[in-house]
Amino acid sequence: MAHRAVFVDRDGTLNEQMGYINHPSRLKMLPGVGSAVRRLNQAGFKVVVVSNQSGVARGYFPEKLVDEVNQDLAETLAGEGAKLDGVYVCPHHPAAEVPAYRLDCDCRKPRPGLILQAARDLDLDLEQSFAVGDRLVDVDCARRAGVRGILVRTGYGRGEEQYLLPTAKIKPDFVAEDLNEAVDWILANQNAS
Repeated sequence: MAHRAVFVDRDGTLNEQMGYINHPSRLKMLPGVGSAVRRLNQAGFKVVVVSNQSGVARGYFPEKLVDEVNQDLAETLAGEGAKLDGVYVCPHHPAAEVPAYRLDCDCRKPRPGLILQAARDLDLDLEQSFAVGDRLVDVDCARRAGVRGILVRTGYGRGEEQYLLPTAKIKPDFVAEDLNEAVDWILANQNAS
Protein backbone atom coordinates (compact mmCIF):
# COMPACT_ATOMS: atom_id res chain seq x y z
CA MET A 1 0.00 0.00 0.00
CA ALA A 2 1.38 3.40 -0.99
CA HIS A 3 2.25 5.92 1.72
CA ARG A 4 1.14 9.51 2.12
CA ALA A 5 3.92 12.07 2.07
CA VAL A 6 4.71 15.69 2.75
CA PHE A 7 7.38 17.07 0.43
CA VAL A 8 9.17 19.95 2.12
CA ASP A 9 11.47 22.53 0.59
CA ARG A 10 14.65 23.03 2.60
CA ASP A 11 15.92 26.62 2.57
CA GLY A 12 13.31 29.06 3.85
CA THR A 13 10.96 26.30 5.00
CA LEU A 14 12.98 24.07 7.34
CA ASN A 15 15.95 26.36 7.88
CA GLU A 16 16.58 30.09 7.56
CA GLN A 17 16.81 31.40 4.02
CA MET A 18 20.20 33.06 3.72
CA GLY A 19 21.11 32.69 0.09
CA TYR A 20 23.42 29.80 -0.59
CA ILE A 21 24.46 27.70 2.40
CA ASN A 22 28.14 27.46 1.49
CA HIS A 23 29.28 26.06 4.85
CA PRO A 24 27.57 23.73 7.37
CA SER A 25 27.82 26.42 10.08
CA ARG A 26 25.27 28.50 8.12
CA LEU A 27 22.48 25.95 8.63
CA LYS A 28 20.07 27.53 11.14
CA MET A 29 16.80 25.73 11.79
CA LEU A 30 13.59 27.74 11.90
CA PRO A 31 11.70 27.66 15.22
CA GLY A 32 9.30 24.74 15.69
CA VAL A 33 10.46 22.75 12.66
CA GLY A 34 11.39 19.68 14.70
CA SER A 35 7.97 19.45 16.32
CA ALA A 36 6.24 20.05 12.96
CA VAL A 37 8.13 17.19 11.29
CA ARG A 38 7.59 14.97 14.33
CA ARG A 39 3.82 15.56 14.14
CA LEU A 40 3.85 14.50 10.48
CA ASN A 41 5.83 11.37 11.39
CA GLN A 42 3.33 10.55 14.14
CA ALA A 43 0.40 11.02 11.72
CA GLY A 44 1.93 8.44 9.37
CA PHE A 45 3.25 10.76 6.67
CA LYS A 46 6.60 10.17 5.02
CA VAL A 47 8.55 13.45 5.16
CA VAL A 48 10.73 14.09 2.13
CA VAL A 49 12.95 17.09 1.45
CA VAL A 50 12.93 18.29 -2.18
CA SER A 51 15.38 21.10 -2.87
CA ASN A 52 16.97 22.99 -5.75
CA GLN A 53 20.67 23.49 -4.96
CA SER A 54 22.02 25.31 -7.99
CA GLY A 55 25.00 26.61 -5.99
CA VAL A 56 26.69 23.38 -7.07
CA ALA A 57 26.10 24.13 -10.77
CA ARG A 58 27.19 27.73 -10.26
CA GLY A 59 30.50 26.55 -8.77
CA TYR A 60 29.88 28.07 -5.33
CA PHE A 61 30.50 24.79 -3.47
CA PRO A 62 30.86 21.05 -4.17
CA GLU A 63 27.94 18.63 -4.20
CA LYS A 64 29.38 16.87 -1.14
CA LEU A 65 28.73 20.05 0.87
CA VAL A 66 25.02 19.80 0.06
CA ASP A 67 25.10 16.19 1.28
CA GLU A 68 26.89 17.27 4.47
CA VAL A 69 24.37 20.06 5.17
CA ASN A 70 21.47 17.67 4.54
CA GLN A 71 23.03 15.12 6.91
CA ASP A 72 23.34 17.84 9.58
CA LEU A 73 19.70 18.76 8.97
CA ALA A 74 18.59 15.15 9.40
CA GLU A 75 20.68 14.74 12.57
CA THR A 76 19.33 17.97 14.07
CA LEU A 77 15.77 16.82 13.41
CA ALA A 78 16.51 13.35 14.80
CA GLY A 79 17.73 15.02 17.98
CA GLU A 80 14.21 16.45 18.29
CA GLY A 81 12.56 13.08 17.67
CA ALA A 82 11.75 13.88 14.02
CA LYS A 83 12.64 11.82 10.97
CA LEU A 84 13.24 12.57 7.31
CA ASP A 85 12.34 9.66 5.05
CA GLY A 86 14.25 11.00 2.07
CA VAL A 87 16.21 13.94 0.72
CA TYR A 88 16.12 14.70 -3.02
CA VAL A 89 18.24 17.47 -4.47
CA CYS A 90 18.63 19.04 -7.90
CA PRO A 91 22.21 20.38 -8.33
CA HIS A 92 21.64 21.43 -11.97
CA HIS A 93 21.07 24.73 -13.73
CA PRO A 94 20.62 25.31 -17.47
CA ALA A 95 23.22 28.14 -17.41
CA ALA A 96 25.66 26.45 -15.03
CA GLU A 97 29.25 27.57 -14.68
CA VAL A 98 30.26 23.95 -14.04
CA PRO A 99 29.75 22.03 -17.32
CA ALA A 100 28.94 18.73 -15.61
CA TYR A 101 25.86 20.35 -14.01
CA ARG A 102 24.73 22.42 -17.03
CA LEU A 103 21.45 20.67 -17.71
CA ASP A 104 17.86 21.58 -18.44
CA CYS A 105 16.64 18.71 -16.27
CA ASP A 106 13.29 17.39 -15.06
CA CYS A 107 14.35 17.58 -11.40
CA ARG A 108 14.74 21.36 -11.09
CA LYS A 109 11.63 22.80 -9.51
CA PRO A 110 9.06 23.80 -10.69
CA ARG A 111 9.43 20.62 -12.73
CA PRO A 112 8.22 17.64 -10.70
CA GLY A 113 11.13 15.22 -11.18
CA LEU A 114 12.27 15.17 -7.54
CA ILE A 115 8.76 14.41 -6.27
CA LEU A 116 8.14 11.79 -8.95
CA GLN A 117 11.46 10.07 -8.20
CA ALA A 118 10.71 10.04 -4.47
CA ALA A 119 7.26 8.60 -5.19
CA ARG A 120 8.83 5.73 -7.14
CA ASP A 121 11.58 5.10 -4.60
CA LEU A 122 9.40 5.29 -1.49
CA ASP A 123 6.06 3.95 -2.83
CA LEU A 124 4.17 7.20 -2.24
CA ASP A 125 0.54 8.00 -3.01
CA LEU A 126 0.71 11.45 -4.61
CA GLU A 127 -3.06 11.96 -4.52
CA GLN A 128 -2.90 11.80 -0.71
CA SER A 129 0.24 13.92 -0.40
CA PHE A 130 1.19 17.56 0.13
CA ALA A 131 4.12 19.87 -0.63
CA VAL A 132 5.26 22.83 1.45
CA GLY A 133 7.62 25.60 0.40
CA ASP A 134 8.40 29.29 0.64
CA ARG A 135 8.26 29.99 -3.11
CA LEU A 136 5.61 29.74 -5.77
CA VAL A 137 7.90 27.38 -7.72
CA ASP A 138 7.28 24.93 -4.87
CA VAL A 139 3.51 25.30 -5.33
CA ASP A 140 3.88 24.95 -9.12
CA CYS A 141 5.99 21.82 -8.63
CA ALA A 142 3.31 20.40 -6.32
CA ARG A 143 0.61 20.97 -8.94
CA ARG A 144 2.69 19.37 -11.70
CA ALA A 145 3.22 16.31 -9.48
CA GLY A 146 -0.46 16.06 -8.52
CA VAL A 147 -0.10 16.99 -4.84
CA ARG A 148 -1.63 19.81 -2.82
CA GLY A 149 0.69 22.78 -2.40
CA ILE A 150 1.15 25.06 0.61
CA LEU A 151 3.07 28.33 0.64
CA VAL A 152 4.71 29.32 3.94
CA ARG A 153 5.49 32.94 4.81
CA THR A 154 8.96 32.07 6.12
CA GLY A 155 11.98 32.52 3.84
CA TYR A 156 10.88 34.20 0.61
CA GLY A 157 7.23 33.35 1.28
CA ARG A 158 5.97 36.68 2.59
CA GLY A 159 7.37 38.56 -0.41
CA GLU A 160 6.11 35.91 -2.85
CA GLU A 161 2.64 36.16 -1.29
CA GLN A 162 2.54 39.94 -1.46
CA TYR A 163 4.18 40.62 -4.82
CA LEU A 164 3.82 37.51 -6.97
CA LEU A 165 0.76 35.60 -5.75
CA PRO A 166 -1.85 38.20 -6.81
CA THR A 167 -1.03 37.66 -10.51
CA ALA A 168 0.21 34.05 -10.34
CA LYS A 169 -1.60 31.48 -12.47
CA ILE A 170 -1.02 28.73 -9.92
CA LYS A 171 -2.40 29.35 -6.43
CA PRO A 172 -1.54 27.45 -3.26
CA ASP A 173 -4.17 25.37 -1.52
CA PHE A 174 -3.25 27.22 1.66
CA VAL A 175 -0.90 29.97 2.83
CA ALA A 176 0.61 29.28 6.27
CA GLU A 177 2.63 31.44 8.61
CA ASP A 178 5.23 28.68 8.98
CA LEU A 179 5.70 24.92 8.78
CA ASN A 180 3.80 24.37 12.05
CA GLU A 181 0.70 26.11 10.68
CA ALA A 182 1.10 24.20 7.41
CA VAL A 183 1.11 20.94 9.39
CA ASP A 184 -2.03 22.03 11.26
CA TRP A 185 -3.74 22.52 7.89
CA ILE A 186 -2.43 19.21 6.49
CA LEU A 187 -3.68 17.26 9.50
CA ALA A 188 -7.08 18.95 9.29
CA ASN A 189 -7.37 18.30 5.52
CA GLN A 190 -5.59 14.97 5.14
CA ASN A 191 -8.76 13.06 4.29
CA ALA A 192 -10.16 15.60 1.79
CA SER A 193 -8.87 14.97 -1.70
